[in-house]
Amino acid sequence: MPPSARPAPSAAAPPARRSALRRLGEWCARHWLTVVLLWLVALAGVQAANRAVGGSYSDDFSLPGTQAQQGRSVLQAHEPAAAGTSSQVVLHDAAQLTGFQPQIAEAVAALQQLPHVLSVQSPLPPPGQGPVPGGPLSADGLTGYLTVRFDTNPTLLGKDYLPGVDAAVAPLRAAGVQVEYGGPLGELARPAADDRSSEVIGFAVAVVVLLVGFGSAIAAGLPLLTALVAVVVGLGVLGLVAALSTFATVAPTLATMIGIGVGIDYALFLLTRHRQNLMDGVDPVASAGQAVATSGRAVLVSGCTVVIALSGLSVSGISFIAKLGAAAAVTVVSAVLGALTLLPALMGLIGRRMDRFAVRRPVAEAGGDGQGGDGRGGAWHRYARRVEARPWWYLVAGVVVLAVLSVPLFSIQLGHIGDGADSTDFTDRRAYDLMSQAFGPGSNAPLTVVVDQGAVPADARAGVQASVQRALTGLPGAASSTPLQTSPDGAVLFATVVPAGAPQDRATTDLVNRLADTVLPGAVAGSGARTYVTGNTAAQVDFLDIVSSRLVPIIAVVVGLAFLIILLVFRGVLVAVKAAVLNLLSIAASYGVVVAVFQWGWGGPALGVAGKVPIESYVPMMMFAIVFGLSMDYEIFLLSRVHEAWLRTGHSRDAVAHALEITARVITCAALIMVSVFAAFVVSDNVVIKMMGLGLAVSVLVDATVVRLLLVPAVMTLLGSAAWWTPRFLDRVLPHIDTEGTNA
Repeated sequence: MPPSARPAPSAAAPPARRSALRRLGEWCARHWLTVVLLWLVALAGVQAANRAVGGSYSDDFSLPGTQAQQGRSVLQAHEPAAAGTSSQVVLHDAAQLTGFQPQIAEAVAALQQLPHVLSVQSPLPPPGQGPVPGGPLSADGLTGYLTVRFDTNPTLLGKDYLPGVDAAVAPLRAAGVQVEYGGPLGELARPAADDRSSEVIGFAVAVVVLLVGFGSAIAAGLPLLTALVAVVVGLGVLGLVAALSTFATVAPTLATMIGIGVGIDYALFLLTRHRQNLMDGVDPVASAGQAVATSGRAVLVSGCTVVIALSGLSVSGISFIAKLGAAAAVTVVSAVLGALTLLPALMGLIGRRMDRFAVRRPVAEAGGDGQGGDGRGGAWHRYARRVEARPWWYLVAGVVVLAVLSVPLFSIQLGHIGDGADSTDFTDRRAYDLMSQAFGPGSNAPLTVVVDQGAVPADARAGVQASVQRALTGLPGAASSTPLQTSPDGAVLFATVVPAGAPQDRATTDLVNRLADTVLPGAVAGSGARTYVTGNTAAQVDFLDIVSSRLVPIIAVVVGLAFLIILLVFRGVLVAVKAAVLNLLSIAASYGVVVAVFQWGWGGPALGVAGKVPIESYVPMMMFAIVFGLSMDYEIFLLSRVHEAWLRTGHSRDAVAHALEITARVITCAALIMVSVFAAFVVSDNVVIKMMGLGLAVSVLVDATVVRLLLVPAVMTLLGSAAWWTPRFLDRVLPHIDTEGTNA
């Protein structure tokens, strides 16, 4: 179709048959009692099933094929007591710990009797000897740590395992010794995450925004009720799925965050059209069907886009990340189902009483003529005309704002956030501080060096051991290293290297990579031995390397999928390109703010983060998929109205002004609600959740203001009718999707 051509007015003819979505909406509104009861049964059923057989959440994950995983497997095969997952039980007292030898010996013996414990190392040196340099007892004798090795990750053992550990160290605590758990055992001992305060804050702000924006208590309550019920059902389903597969501890919080945000948005999109229909005199049941057939289509397409974007995380090849995306997708699906079924049922229940408890003059959206509620062009209509008069000014202004916000992105440092950034209310943070003060920050990031010399002739093994020991002595970036030990069969050498820096320091990451890539291979060159660096810190470095290498492919896949969806829905090549480019700019801006706050420290302490921290390695990947999916909510909602008006009138500029007027209020309210929901999670105790909450809040704010109100109107004005141009060959193969419900 040439850019200047007027679209065929095929939508003017009444459809011979109502669409499936219209019939669904009308059926739910007419049989509201049945639908509400079905949702209540689903709500009670999944919660009961979740309590009975639901799974738990853990940060245990494996990276097959990585050198850390291979090194652990080699050590497990030849010296199981030195393999497994290690945790520290940190001891501190004002008096020297050698004075508590009976209690320490009793604790060691009790810990060794616990299930899943492979070995326990006492911090005390042999009788008559002082602390060994680099050993588990500090030079002043006031701090020490027991190294407990488990045959599995302690976080998988559940809270029921902790009483046994507490009982084992009870004699020490009874004697007045401070006992703290570090590493995975400390994570297990953390109190269960409780983000209810964040959810309450988000809901409270949403109530205020909806009351101010739409003036009715009932209209404000319906989106909140629908979203809440849908998310709770979704979380119950997620709990049942977690019984079959391990999900990260942040998975339910992330799913809640996304589910509440999109759930309120989707319900709001439908409700605003329904309320306008009621104001126009349409029967409530017919109005609910029309809302589902029109705005419900945009919701369905938007929800599919979010799910597809989250599914793009599977391209990472890392199950930990792919499952986080799947967890969020579960509540997105439940939010879409709630908007398309439960909300119409509640619309039917309320009928024409929607504005019975009004707190101000009720408003919804502009009428179909594109005018304000008073018959004249409203404020948003006039604003759109101003944008159309100077589109280049608004385009440049929006790009400059996003460019400035994106500047910190160019200094981003990916890494792992260590226990040192957590609250001192957590035992692992207190253990981290004691270890750092007594042994240096690197003591919280011990590395295990493994040398597999099974292929080395017996008479050459002594030379290999001497060469590796020389390479580890005085190693730059390392605070200390222990002498090499030999497995009982003589096939494996292993030692512990303590970095000079903290776990999250770049210097520690560099040390791991240098050991794995140059130092150890160089020490055994030509001998036939194979070397590995393993342990929790080494696994985190491997994870970082994998995530960094796969971030670009994930971005390409998600952007490509989003481009195809916009192309399929709106049949316009340039409008699809515009959507992809502008979303990339808004995501870059949100990345920049996250880097400035957490990595540069511009406000991190105010959010409860101790000092500057790197950006958690998987956060940019998760943010990209989520933000790109969520940004399509407003993109599809706005463009569907532009496209609808353009199909009806053929005037591209009038279509932009019309769409902006009727969607600006709902997009603004929806954005404020989603920003408040996401921002409320910065009060979480989990630093990663803080990071995600702030990043998502900023991205939605930028997307709904700078992008939707500045860039999109300016670009659509400049493109004109060319925005909807499609080459003839594509026009023949692309399916026709009636997103606006013109044939509903």
